[in-house]
Amino acid sequence: MAGVNIRNLSVRFGGQAVLQGLDLDVVDGEFLVLLGPSGCGKSTLLHSIAGLVDASDGAIEIGGRDMTDADPSDRGIGMVFQSYALYPTMTVARNMSFGLRVAGLPRAEVEQRVARAARMLQLESLLERKPAQLSGGQRQRVAIGRALVRDAGVFLLDEPLSNLDAKLRAELRRELKLLHQTLGSTMIYVTHDQAEAMTLATRIVVLRGGKVQQIGSPAEVYQRPANHFVAGFLGSPGMNFLPGRLVEGARGLAFAGDAITLELDGYAFERPAQAGQAVTLGFRPECVRLGPAGEWSADVALVEPMGNHQVVWLDRAGASLAAVLHDGAAAIAERQVRFDLDRARLSLFDAAEGHRL
Repeated sequence: MAGVNIRNLSVRFGGQAVLQGLDLDVVDGEFLVLLGPSGCGKSTLLHSIAGLVDASDGAIEIGGRDMTDADPSDRGIGMVFQSYALYPTMTVARNMSFGLRVAGLPRAEVEQRVARAARMLQLESLLERKPAQLSGGQRQRVAIGRALVRDAGVFLLDEPLSNLDAKLRAELRRELKLLHQTLGSTMIYVTHDQAEAMTLATRIVVLRGGKVQQIGSPAEVYQRPANHFVAGFLGSPGMNFLPGRLVEGARGLAFAGDAITLELDGYAFERPAQAGQAVTLGFRPECVRLGPAGEWSADVALVEPMGNHQVVWLDRAGASLAAVLHDGAAAIAERQVRFDLDRARLSLFDAAEGHRL
């Protein structure tokens, strides 16, 4: 196993900066997920760690050794790509063992490593099949197995589940998490899918425009987003946002917007704030509580049944707000309801800079 330390990493393509002065420490044995929209630099960062993309500036250490200019084969990493990249004329066993055979490992050791990886990934009955005889999920497991047989210190996974259907993605997510628990290896995983990030990660790194927006556990990133972008990127439905200003209230600062006015005496400010400041109030759909004792009223615009819960869309003074109901309570379209907010789970963002207050 090995940790990864990145210092002041910059990558430029044709004069355009894709990564800019990025610092990141990946702890030995953790499952780190790089999350962000397309073009944010997450795959470029992963490929830089792998040695497939040259760093313009900065340093990359793997297992305490400077690997900034090392060849990919010398970095002690195993990589799984979005495409399976399997040899169509080779069996599963030969696909998994190809790199070991090229490296000249003894046949007995090659067979031992392939057998161990096949057991972990439930591929034992498929070792003599060729890729054309496998399902998409089985092919991706073979690609993962090809990386596992290397006994690498670090595993890099570049959107390995994006080519699969929803059911297979869910199954392989569970398998990957169990695999990580079994191996205890350092894994760095790239995705734009927040469900994968929340499910798999020990920590999440949210990227935007080649810069780190926030690093934290899934709970930290979801519940206390560092800025407006992170808050809006995570969650389905997304966080509700209401524009407004800070004003002097009866118990200190309060939020005043067109839709609601709210005392903030229980809010834990992280930065200095003052009356008159333009802000955005954010709250997750599950923080909206429907009930007759609610402080505000709203019209029910739409109800989306989702099986084990309902998403209720409210119209409050022209603002569209999402609420999530898990208790089976019926919410009828075109009816008025009352609602309140979980005051302990609010977020405030500076309207100009977007950072958390």
